[in-house]
Amino acid sequence: MTLRATLLAALLAAGLALPAGAQSVLRVVPHADLKTLDPVAVSVSITRLHGLMIYETLFAWDSALQPKPQMVEAWSVSDDQLTWRFTLRPELRFHDGKPVTTRDVAASLRRWMLRDTVGSRLSDALARLEIIDDRSFALVLKRPFGLMTYALGSAVGAIPAIMREEDAQSDPGRPVTTTIGSGPFRFVRDQWMAGQRVVYERNPDYRPRSEPADGLAGGRVVKVDRVEWINIPDASTVAAALQSGEIDIWEQVAGDLVPVVSRQRGLVVDRLNGLGTQGMLRPNSLFPPFNDPRARLALAYIVDQADTMAAGFGEPRWWRRCEAYFVCGTAYASEAGTEPYARPNLERARALLAEAGYRGERLVFITTNDIPWIGRMAEVAAAGMRRAGMNIDLQYNDWGTVITRQPRKDPPDQGGYNIFATGASGATMFHPLTNIGTSMSCDGRNWAGWPCDEEAERLRVAFIEASDEAERRRFAEALQARLAVVQPYRLLGQADVPYARRAAVEGVLAAPVMVFWNIEKR
Repeated sequence: MTLRATLLAALLAAGLALPAGAQSVLRVVPHADLKTLDPVAVSVSITRLHGLMIYETLFAWDSALQPKPQMVEAWSVSDDQLTWRFTLRPELRFHDGKPVTTRDVAASLRRWMLRDTVGSRLSDALARLEIIDDRSFALVLKRPFGLMTYALGSAVGAIPAIMREEDAQSDPGRPVTTTIGSGPFRFVRDQWMAGQRVVYERNPDYRPRSEPADGLAGGRVVKVDRVEWINIPDASTVAAALQSGEIDIWEQVAGDLVPVVSRQRGLVVDRLNGLGTQGMLRPNSLFPPFNDPRARLALAYIVDQADTMAAGFGEPRWWRRCEAYFVCGTAYASEAGTEPYARPNLERARALLAEAGYRGERLVFITTNDIPWIGRMAEVAAAGMRRAGMNIDLQYNDWGTVITRQPRKDPPDQGGYNIFATGASGATMFHPLTNIGTSMSCDGRNWAGWPCDEEAERLRVAFIEASDEAERRRFAEALQARLAVVQPYRLLGQADVPYARRAAVEGVLAAPVMVFWNIEKR
């Protein structure tokens, strides 16, 4: 079959016929297929993108990752920093026409605090949530929580999306399947074709803020009638579709095709933001050998960041070495404690594995080729682990299966795993409050992998509760040094995952994730 025939078949399968009427349609190939519709239930990037299309949050991060009011019109905090009062903007309405009230907010925040690591920190400080009237509510604290607005605007992990009360009151352990938000787009359920297409339409009743769009903050002005996410698995087919104009945006360009796409007239390849993505190798700390921090530390002596980054992202201009858990180039960046393993040392790794009691047992390494850079990084990491004497069973699944397996605490030989490779946005990882991998709480509520270290968690909590920025930076430095030893995950480096668009597409915002308001087609 010719490339053109393959492209046409993919587009027809995705249902790409134009809707009736002269609509402006933005067609996007996202990095993964949408499987879970609830952005509070999972911390998966594609679900977060979906959540930002149809839901809103009380605050939102701007391009500098500073929180700005979104659904909130006004707020105040008492002199003792224990009572925060908020008033919602008028005319907020859900897609079914019902007004957004503080009952919806209260139910949504309670559910989020049960599901998210950032939310759980707010919950720990919370004495009570008071509904004052339909538009005003208060959060009364047991102790100060200076990162309040930052947390309520979180764009990482499970986002604090405001849902209808009846949806938010459902079983917090089960993803919500309704899709009624109050955001700038409506989810078109009857045109959703799992594995092929996701469709959103402009919400005509949405009233954006008056401020200019800035990151996720400001006015979410929709300038197209319809957004279609098209799932085309073959990267070469996506590149051809972008060149011919069948699609407008490729959210994550396959690394080996970046040079090809960059040379095409009428196409633009660019970075979405300045913080990029942090690559990570996440071991399961519930089971041997990685329940022993010495085995996790061995990974730091095995894996060469340059090898994994080059495999995943190609040309050096798209990646850099970085041993800072809180992202190189940011306020909390430090590489303290990482000097011993700046370069691989397999002899030291083998010694650490022996001390941890590893004797060549099979280790299940789950990965995917659905997101090419993840699969390639996994292959390189697995090869290094084998050279160090580790018995690696590299298991390839579709991305949906990988993210379903990640939260499972079953033994590796019963559907669980020992390790996986992934990445997280720099906007997620640069801050100790939101860095999902450095929570080492011993209560089992932290992110998949569940590492436990009381000292690291003490330092992280001290950072969160610090009274000023200078104090936060001191705790961040101490936390980095501790993490360098106990290794909640092996840092694989820092990269930009470039996106591509047709030159006629304008208004893509610098933001933690790609959003589709403010974009127009000339």
